[in-house]
Amino acid sequence: MFTIKKWWESKALQIGLLAILAGSVWTIRQTEGALFWEIYQGITRPLQNLDLGMSPQDRTQNAIISELKTQIVDLESQNKKLKSLLSYTEKEGIASKPIIARVVGRSTDHWWQQVILNRGKNAGIQEGYIVKTDGGLVGLVENVTMNTSRVLLVSDLKSQVGITIPRTSAKGVLHGNGSDQAILEFYEKVPNVKVGDLISTSTYSQKFTAGIPIGKIKSLDLKKLPTSIAQVELFPAIRSLDWVTVYPKVENPE
Repeated sequence: MFTIKKWWESKALQIGLLAILAGSVWTIRQTEGALFWEIYQGITRPLQNLDLGMSPQDRTQNAIISELKTQIVDLESQNKKLKSLLSYTEKEGIASKPIIARVVGRSTDHWWQQVILNRGKNAGIQEGYIVKTDGGLVGLVENVTMNTSRVLLVSDLKSQVGITIPRTSAKGVLHGNGSDQAILEFYEKVPNVKVGDLISTSTYSQKFTAGIPIGKIKSLDLKKLPTSIAQVELFPAIRSLDWVTVYPKVENPE
């Protein structure tokens, strides 16, 4: 009994203060809470009514302006990409005039396999034409309609491209891997190659003109059986293709 009494005497002041605080909070909520709410409403109501005060014509005009601004940004972006693509094309110095096309179709189920272009037979594109963009090889036209073309990407698992290492002339076959990297199988068991070596299409290729850049060696496995392999980082931005150039295949020198 003495213990309980002692505890109460030591805690009585704290309990009393808590009771006063709780009562004050309840009183404010019941009396001045409404006042605080009215003040808040008075401040925010004019802001909420700004848009409501606009006429239908003003709202329509604002919507049109916003749409035009978006279109301008998109056009500026397209113009920048086209300038970059044309600059790359001029540096290549290819005699045949490229057909410029844009990617207009791509399935999430076949993202790394194929794309649809907005140019076809009417623009002069034929099956077997080569597709490139900034960085190098994109793929091969495998189907054409009057106004569209379907492109098999170098990243497709079915894709096989004969390649060479310009530094040493080592050769092999590049296989698509369903990503922005590909697998290179060398013809030689111990090829003269190293990480960082650039790769391009080979004169052995029956589908592609020789000398088109593709990527660079990212890693090597020279102990792999039955042949050495390399992981290749593709130069073209296959993941986010937009504008491309399309060319007929030029016969490789004998």
